[in-house]
Amino acid sequence: MKMLLTGFLTIIAVAWGWEVLSPDHVSAGSLPWAVRQEALFLTGLWSVSLMSLAMILATRPGWLERPLGGMDRVYRLHKWSGILAVGFAALHWLVEMSDDLLKATVGRAGRIRKDDFSAFAEPVRDLGEDLGEWAIYVLLGLLVLTLWKRFPYRTWRPLHRAMPVLYLLLAFHAVVLAPAGYWDKPVGLLMAMLLVGGTVAAVLSLTGRIGRGRQVNGRVLSVDDTNHDIVEVRCRLDEEWQGHRPGQFAFVTFDNNEGAHPFTIASADRGDRTVTFAIKALGDYTRRLSGRLAAGSPVRVEGPYGRFELSRADPSARQIWIAGGIGITPFLAWLESLQGESATMVNADLHYYVRDRATDPFVQRLQVLAEALPGLQLHFHDQKSSPVPPGKLAAISGAPKPAEVWFCGPRGLGEALRDGLKQAWNGRLRFHQEAFELR
Repeated sequence: MKMLLTGFLTIIAVAWGWEVLSPDHVSAGSLPWAVRQEALFLTGLWSVSLMSLAMILATRPGWLERPLGGMDRVYRLHKWSGILAVGFAALHWLVEMSDDLLKATVGRAGRIRKDDFSAFAEPVRDLGEDLGEWAIYVLLGLLVLTLWKRFPYRTWRPLHRAMPVLYLLLAFHAVVLAPAGYWDKPVGLLMAMLLVGGTVAAVLSLTGRIGRGRQVNGRVLSVDDTNHDIVEVRCRLDEEWQGHRPGQFAFVTFDNNEGAHPFTIASADRGDRTVTFAIKALGDYTRRLSGRLAAGSPVRVEGPYGRFELSRADPSARQIWIAGGIGITPFLAWLESLQGESATMVNADLHYYVRDRATDPFVQRLQVLAEALPGLQLHFHDQKSSPVPPGKLAAISGAPKPAEVWFCGPRGLGEALRDGLKQAWNGRLRFHQEAFELR
C-alpha cells in the first residue's frame, strides 16, 4: 500500500513538475513568492487527487480486488488515501496562511496576482476559496472522529456520509482556482480524469447506488446465540445470489438505519443460497443483534468480496493456518468445503487462538470437521493459560520447505506472529492477512 500511494503521489508530482518546467509557465516574480505559489499548487493537487482516489475506491470496485489482493486492501487504501488527503489539505491551508508572513518579511514585491492564473471571474474564485476553506475545517474534524475509535460508529456513519458533499465542494474549489494553463498539460488532463471519477463516485454515494448491482435480499432462517458474545445467523438469499467462495465476506444489512457491516461468510457454498454469519459482539450494534433478529427477519447482502481463498494457497508450500477469536470464521468455510471428495486435498496445520477452550463455541465444530480431513493437524492455544510465542508455533509446524501462512484475527496478534514467523523461517514465508477495517 505504501508503494502504491508513493507511486500515485509521484505521478502527480511529475505531472506538476512537467508544467512548472514548460516554457509558458507563469510564476511569481520573487523566489519566496514563487516557492509559496508552487507549494500551494502541489499540496492542493496532492490533496484533491488523493481525495478523488478515496472517493473512487469507496464505490467498492470489484475489478480492483485481484490486483490489490482483496476488498479489504481496497478499503485500506481508501482509508489512507483519505487520511493523507486531509493531511495535505491542512498543509495547503497552512501554505495559504503564509501570505501575511511573507508580506511582513519580504514585502509585496513579486507577489502572485490571482488574475494571472485562474480562468474564472473573481466572484467565482472567491466562492470557491471560501467553500474550500470551510470544507477543510469540517474534514479535519471528521478525521479526528474517524481516528478516535471510541467514537460510536452509529454516530460516525451519518457524519461520514457527508464526505461526498465535502468532496464536491473541494472539487469545485480545485477547478475554479487551478491555473488556466493546467488544462492543456498532463497535470490538467490527469486532474480532470480524477475529478470526473471522484464526482461520479460522489453522486453514486449520495444516491445510494454503491454496490447495488451486487445486493441480494433474503430472510433470516435461524438465530443461534452460541454464547454471551457470538451469534450465528443463518440466512437464505433470493435467486439473484450467485454463490460465494469459502473465505469471502459480504456487507450485511439487518437494519437500514444502521447500514451495512462486513461479516465473513462462515459456511461453504452448498448451492442452496444459504449463508451463515458468525458475528462477535464488538460494539453496540452487534451486542443488540441477537435480541433484534428472529427467523423471518429481512436481510440484504452485498457481495461476495475478498481474496482470502483456499484456491489461492500454494500447494508446494507448507500450509499454516492461524485464527484468533472470531477470525476462525473463514477457516470454518474452508473446512466445510473440503468435506467428502475433497478431504484429501488439504495438508496443513490449523492453529486456533482461543480465550477459553472450554467455553469457545467453535472448538467442537472444528474437531468434527477435522476428523474427516486426514491431512489437517488441529492445534488449540488457550490464551487463558499462556500465549504461544511465534518461535514455538514455528517449531510445531516446522518443515524444511518454504511456508505459507494464512491469518485471520486481531491485528496486533497478526503483526506479532508475522514478524516472529518470518524470522523463524529466514524469510522463506508468505503471510496472508485480512486487513479489513470499516474505520
